[in-house]
Amino acid sequence: MEHIKTYNAMEIKHKNGNIVIEGPITAEYLTNLDFHKDLVAFRPPAQQHKALIEIAGLPEGRILIVRDSNEIVGYVTYLYPDLLERWSQGKIENLIELGAIEVIPKFRAGGVGKSLLSVSMMDDAMEDYIILTTEYYWHWDLKGTKLNVWEYRKIMEKMMNAGGLEYYATDDPEISSHPANCLMARIGKRIDQESVQKFDGLRFMNRFMY
Repeated sequence: MEHIKTYNAMEIKHKNGNIVIEGPITAEYLTNLDFHKDLVAFRPPAQQHKALIEIAGLPEGRILIVRDSNEIVGYVTYLYPDLLERWSQGKIENLIELGAIEVIPKFRAGGVGKSLLSVSMMDDAMEDYIILTTEYYWHWDLKGTKLNVWEYRKIMEKMMNAGGLEYYATDDPEISSHPANCLMARIGKRIDQESVQKFDGLRFMNRFMY
């Protein structure tokens, strides 16, 4: 499969300063930007910056960022699922995962996350993919936002909806381990029925156990 990436950008006049949402961007471009110290949801900032550069260099990898001048203050990643996850077991060439999305607290309000996903979907090539994301409550900033898991889950769902992702049921043990966890996905307009059936097979791998 040829992974076509078309750059798009949007400027947002945020109450805390004007920012630009752009991507997919190259590994070289990412290398030359600073990475905000508050981007700590998944790894220490320096390590996460390095991880984004590596993802941007992958054939299927897509990185879109929120940029404040020369500094990354938010990002979203798209890449093939981890080989250790069930979502890679079907070897579905046109299935990619929204692996991480993060925006620093300063720019979190005002629909920045939603806009990040909206810009992601401006690329027509996204209609050639099944895009999935797994939401786990232990990745959420419950302490910083002072929200409970259900309030945060509602915010995450609304943000994912902005990118066209919808809730899908699954028997994945990790997702099923807490009712606030969920699987969301977007089926591109040019996805064939065989790919949809393979995805459904991954969603319910334990159905014959009951």
